Amino acid sequence: MKRTPFHGFHQEHGAKFVDFAGWEMPIMYGSVRDEHQRVRESGGLFDVSHMGRIKISGRHARRFLERILTRRITDMKEFRCRYSLICNEQGGVLDDILVYRFADHWLLVVNASNREKLLKHFEASKGDFTVKIEDQTESTAMVAVQGPKVMDVIGNFSKEVPTLKKYGFCVKNLMILKMTISRTGYTGEDGVEVILPAKMAGMAVKLLLKDRSEDAVIQPAGLAARDSLRLEAGMPLYGHELDEQTDPLSAGLAFAVNLDKDQDEQGEPFIGQDALKQIAAAGPSKKLVGLKLDGKRTPRQGMAVKQDGKEIGTITSGCLSPTLGYPIAMAYVTPDASEVGTTLQIAGGANDLDAEIVPLPFYKRG
Repeated sequence: MKRTPFHGFHQEHGAKFVDFAGWEMPIMYGSVRDEHQRVRESGGLFDVSHMGRIKISGRHARRFLERILTRRITDMKEFRCRYSLICNEQGGVLDDILVYRFADHWLLVVNASNREKLLKHFEASKGDFTVKIEDQTESTAMVAVQGPKVMDVIGNFSKEVPTLKKYGFCVKNLMILKMTISRTGYTGEDGVEVILPAKMAGMAVKLLLKDRSEDAVIQPAGLAARDSLRLEAGMPLYGHELDEQTDPLSAGLAFAVNLDKDQDEQGEPFIGQDALKQIAAAGPSKKLVGLKLDGKRTPRQGMAVKQDGKEIGTITSGCLSPTLGYPIAMAYVTPDASEVGTTLQIAGGANDLDAEIVPLPFYKRG
C-alpha cells in the first residue's frame, strides 16, 4: 500500500490504519465519536493526501474541461473552486470533483479510488485538444482542517485566509512553505483544505498542531469520523450515493449540471449531456432521500427500503449520528415515495426498521 507524507505522524499518534483505495490511511486514533464531536465543537485535522490532484494546462485546457465536466467553468474567476461531476456517455457518474482555477492552469481534486480511471478517461477524451495532464498526487500532500474554531487558529499566522469566501482559495508562502489554501471541506463545518509539497508535510502539521495538549483546539481525526460528518451534512460519497450507473440528477446534484453548456458562444457539449437531457425530460427513475430511524440500530448500505411490503429502494449510507443521537441514512427510492414525512421500512433481517423521510442535510452548521 502507498503511504502519505503524514504516515509517521499518524503512527506517533496511535492511529489505526485501513487500506483505502490502495493507501494505508488512518481510520481513527481513538474514539470515532469523540473525533466526530471535536470537529463539530472545535476542530479536527484530516489527512486527505490519498485524494488525486491533477493539473490541467495548455492552450485548450478550458475547452477540454468544458468537454469532460458537467458544470460550466469558463465563467470561473481566478482563485475560485467549483464542485462538478464527470460523467460517462450514459450520464452515469465517473466521479465528483473540485476544480481550482489558477491564473495559468486548473487543478482537479478527485476521489482516490477513481484517480487511475480518470487519468485514462482524460487521455481518451483529449482528441485534438492541446492540453497537458499532470498527476501531482504523490508529489504533493493535502490536509483538511475543519471545525468552528479552526479560523481562529489559522488567523494567528494568516490574516488573509479567514477572509476567504466559501469556495475561494489563495496561495500562501510561509517561510519556505508554499501552500494552496481553499475554504472548502467535506464535513458540514467551516474550515480549509490545504495542498502543499509532499516534502513540506512535516513542517505543516507542526504548525497546524503546535498545541499538543489534550484540550487543543485542533486534533487529528480519522476517515471514520470524516464519513459520519459528511453523512450528517448530506454530502454524497462515491461508491455509495454515486457510481457509474447513477446519474447526478437522481442524486439531487442538478445544480452542478449545466445542460445548456453547448449553447454558449464558446461552449462545449460535455460527455453525457445528451443522456442527461433525456433523463431531465422524462424525470429521474429514482431519488436520493434522507431517512431518520427509530431505535438505535444502524442501517447499512445495500439494505432494501420498503413501503407497504413492496421494495421501492436501497440504502446507500447509514450511521448512528453522534450529533443528533439517532440513526440516519441516505437511500434511493422511487419518486412517488420520496416526499418528506413519508413513512418507510428498512429490511433488517428478522425485524424491519421503521424510518421517516426527512429533509437533507440532516445537520446544518449554525
